Amino acid sequence: MIKHLTCTLTIFFAAVVISLADDKATVMANEKAAWQAFKDRNAEAFQKVVDKDLRVTSESGVGNMATELADMKRWDLKSFAFSDMDSFSDEPDVMVLTYKVAIQGTIDGKDISGDYYCGSVWKKEGANWLGIFHSGAKAAPPAAAAK
Repeated sequence: MIKHLTCTLTIFFAAVVISLADDKATVMANEKAAWQAFKDRNAEAFQKVVDKDLRVTSESGVGNMATELADMKRWDLKSFAFSDMDSFSDEPDVMVLTYKVAIQGTIDGKDISGDYYCGSVWKKEGANWLGIFHSGAKAAPPAAAAK
């Protein structure tokens, strides 16, 4: 009986670990897909991976899906590259991502290129992971060397 229980628990925990790994990969892929859709100005693709009730914070204020779709037209995002991507979850239907993204681009013709620190929250809705919150802040320039 104890062997059966031990085996059952081992299989259960293995399944949980595999499921979380799959969810992590899916969420990271969806984050990248949201950025690519934004870069391509593809509102339809963006709305497939981001919840209709999305909330966003940035240097320009607090936004939602409508402001993101409007901003999409103002941005000319030439490229983006992720690094230091990490995630955690303590709930089966919520995942938090943090990462650094190097971007090249403009907003309304003004250069906004540089490194940004970002965080996103994703919620599982049925079988789909949807972005529900995103925040980003431009990295401060390196401090001047001491003289």
